[in-house]
Amino acid sequence: MLIKRNPNGIDIPFASEITPRAVFESRRAFIQKIAAGSIAGGALLEMATREAFAATSGTVQKLAAKANPAYVVLDKPTSYKDATTYNNFYEFGTDKESPARYAPKMQTRPWTLAIEGEVRKPMTLDIDSLLKLAPLEERIYRLRCVEGWSMVIPWSGYSLAELIKKVEPTSNAKYVEFVTAEDKEMHGLRRPVLDWPYVEGLRIDEALHPLTLLTLGMYGEVLPNQNGGPVRIVVPWKYGFKSAKSIVKIRFVKDQPRTAWNLAAPREYGFYSNVNPQVDHPRWSQASERRIGEDGLFAKKRPTLMFNGYSQVAPLYAGMDLKKFF
Repeated sequence: MLIKRNPNGIDIPFASEITPRAVFESRRAFIQKIAAGSIAGGALLEMATREAFAATSGTVQKLAAKANPAYVVLDKPTSYKDATTYNNFYEFGTDKESPARYAPKMQTRPWTLAIEGEVRKPMTLDIDSLLKLAPLEERIYRLRCVEGWSMVIPWSGYSLAELIKKVEPTSNAKYVEFVTAEDKEMHGLRRPVLDWPYVEGLRIDEALHPLTLLTLGMYGEVLPNQNGGPVRIVVPWKYGFKSAKSIVKIRFVKDQPRTAWNLAAPREYGFYSNVNPQVDHPRWSQASERRIGEDGLFAKKRPTLMFNGYSQVAPLYAGMDLKKFF
C-alpha cells in the first residue's frame, strides 16, 4: 500500500540521513521489539542505549537526500546486507552472489550519461551533474523480481521526468530506451546469455510518471555497483528487470525498443513487464512472492499485488488487455 502523508512534512529527513546506517537500522529493530512486546520495562533504557548506538566499522559514501513522504510504503525495509548481496545483474554473473563479488571493481568515476535521439537538447552529463540536476529525494519502494522474490528499499534520486524536461523530447519521441555499460569488470559479458549491451525501454508516458525514479543512491549512501551504480532507474510497478542498471545512454526513439529480455525469450518476457499476478510466467506462477529477509526459504509467501500495489499507474493502461500486453 502506498500512502500519502502531509506534504508540509517533506523537509523532515529520514534517520538514515543524519545518523550512520547501522544506527538507523538498529533503531528500527529496537522499535520493532518494543512493538512486539519483547522488551521488559526495566531493560528498556539499557537496551535503547546499547542497540540504538551500536554501529559497525567501515567507510561508506553518504548521499544526502530529503525524505519525500508522498512515496512511502508501510512494509518493513529489507536489510542493507540482503539488498546488496542478493542481486540480479547478469553482466556480473547469473547467480545472485556474483554481482556483490565482482561489481565493486568497476570504476564509476569518471562516468557519463548520454541523452540523445528525438530530443531538442541532447546532452552528456557526468555523475556530479546528475547529482545536482534536481533535489535528491529518499523514497521507499517495493521492487519485485519475476522469479517471485521481492524487496523494500529506501532509494535516493528524483523523478526521471526532471531529466526528460531538460532535454525537451520532440513529438516523435514515443519510447525511452536505456543502455547499460559494457565494462571490462563485467565478467558476465563473456557469456552470450543476452544480447549485449543490455537494453531496456519504457513508453514515454511511463518514463514521465512521477514514480519512475532516476536513482543515484540507497539507504542514504551512493548506489553500490551491484545494485546498478552509479545511476539506474527504478520503476516500482514493473518487474525488477525493467529497472536498467549502470546506465550510459538514454535514447528517445519513435519505435518500441528491442529490449534484452524480450529478445531473449519473447514468450516469457513481454515489453511492458507490469506486475500482474493473473499472468503466470510459463514456468511458474506469479500469484505470490517471497520477501527476502523474512524467515529464509521457509517464509510464508504473500499474495502478489497488481502493479506491485501502485494502483495510481493503472490509468496508463486503460483499455489495454493486460494479459496480452504483459
